[in-house]
Amino acid sequence: MKKNPLGASGLYVGEIGLGCMSLGTEEDKALALLDEALDRGVTLLDTADLYDGGRNEELVGKAIRGRRAQVVLATKVGNRRIPGQEGWSWDASKAYILSAVRDSLKRLGTDYIDLYQLHGGTLDDPIDETIEAFEQLKQEGVIRAYGISSIRPNVIREYVARSGIASVMSQYSIVDRRAEETVLPLLAEAGIGVIARGPVASGALADGREPTKSVLDYEPHDLVALRGELAHLTSPARSLSQLAIRYPLGHPAVAAAIPGASSREQLLQNLAAAEVPPLTDAELAAIRSVSSANRYALHR
Repeated sequence: MKKNPLGASGLYVGEIGLGCMSLGTEEDKALALLDEALDRGVTLLDTADLYDGGRNEELVGKAIRGRRAQVVLATKVGNRRIPGQEGWSWDASKAYILSAVRDSLKRLGTDYIDLYQLHGGTLDDPIDETIEAFEQLKQEGVIRAYGISSIRPNVIREYVARSGIASVMSQYSIVDRRAEETVLPLLAEAGIGVIARGPVASGALADGREPTKSVLDYEPHDLVALRGELAHLTSPARSLSQLAIRYPLGHPAVAAAIPGASSREQLLQNLAAAEVPPLTDAELAAIRSVSSANRYALHR
């Protein structure tokens, strides 16, 4: 699998990673999916302390035992669970980040995290304090690089200007092109890597699945129509899912796409996109001509 640099971090990631949120909590099934992904060349595994109350990190940790060196391990912080209370609260404080990373390390069974990401963020956060926490962890060798997971342009601009982030994880797909307006040009100019999540848009662009839910500007019937418009760009050698995954990878700012998978069939379909040639400029233009150039309405 092709590997790309992740910003200026010195990390290289396979262009198709695995978003681990969809693995579920059934251990044997999750470990089988993770093992197969790693066997087939996946290097970037993305999890979060929030997923299944930390269980996702535990499963990822079990899967990478004995093969830690081949993995670029990414997890996230900021969503704080308070014992005895339902749900979670947002906490981007330095004290919490320095505490939460220890819990993630324990669940992951490792002594360092390759990419530690703020799992959200707003302009009301103590941004300088948050950055201090990540920089301290980096200096201590607890993390190799840090980034943010955000779809808020106003927050992304602050971190680009004030921090040493290596990456931004952002929703980006054929049906969610909001990042193209300002975020991707900004990150490309700054030399910050983009990790594109949701490339198949929760199944809206997946093979063999009829759209049943709205996605941004698209109602289910709009998605059916769009799939029809994209049909001429697919073939027996390039499925709709693979076309969808290759689309964000066509932008020079994007280092990796991380589709999720809850079954072996989905995993193999996604990873087959690594064997598909990159989209040509003409093909990218054709996709853009039939899809909506969405714009951010909030947090600009």
